Amino acid sequence: MKNETKMILEEVKNGSLSVEDALLKLKTEPYDNLEFARVDLHRKIRQGVPEVIYGAGKTTEQMMAIVHSMRKHGQNEILITRIKQETARKIAKEEAITYTETEEENGKNTLLFLPMAKMAVIGEFKNPDGIGTILVATGGTSDIPIAEEAVLTAKALGNDVTRLYDVGVAGLHRLLSCQEEIMNASVIIAIAGMEGALASVLGGMADCPIIAVPTSVGYGASFHGLSALLSMLNSCASGVSVVNIDNGFGAGFLAHRINHMEVKGQ
Repeated sequence: MKNETKMILEEVKNGSLSVEDALLKLKTEPYDNLEFARVDLHRKIRQGVPEVIYGAGKTTEQMMAIVHSMRKHGQNEILITRIKQETARKIAKEEAITYTETEEENGKNTLLFLPMAKMAVIGEFKNPDGIGTILVATGGTSDIPIAEEAVLTAKALGNDVTRLYDVGVAGLHRLLSCQEEIMNASVIIAIAGMEGALASVLGGMADCPIIAVPTSVGYGASFHGLSALLSMLNSCASGVSVVNIDNGFGAGFLAHRINHMEVKGQ
């Protein structure tokens, strides 16, 4: 994956950008100080992906100001997690862009809000350019909201994503009938609550990295996802990593990174 810094250096190399202008791009305005937030304008240069807005705990006014700052500085593709529908609508109106809840209507001048994922994407999805497909699997239907957060994150960052929902170990035959999708994945995100066994089962079947996401789904002794978290951390299957409880975004972002790995220095 070519990140922003490489693109700037390549423009210098081919003569379409002067050394002075390139230096200015790298140095100018590393962040925008809004007092309540310091918007990181260099995140994309450093990491290849711009700053993602975590919506929980922020007021509508704060989020509108952060979005406006990012767009003012040329960042037209923005991810917002844990956002309310009302806030998403207000941001779209303030930025004079089209509000939609349909993925097929996603475009350059739209704000796509998915109620189940509680997530918004401003701007157009990137064309998939990863090394393969990211598979997102859930133990049950109740895990789908977290799965959709992972799916939307991965798709917005430029990945092909396959959904595989309600294939938990309570009916293992459902998972075993999907071996082709499992074997063809370059990364698998395994999302489950209760005892969180799905990650271990997939870890024993697949030859790719498994990202386990414990969810807070379950009865009393699940301790709001703690039981699933500990089960996933204690997985006997090799190649299983674990993110925090209900962290679909973190799993989607990590899967994107893995799916876009390149050999450095070549």
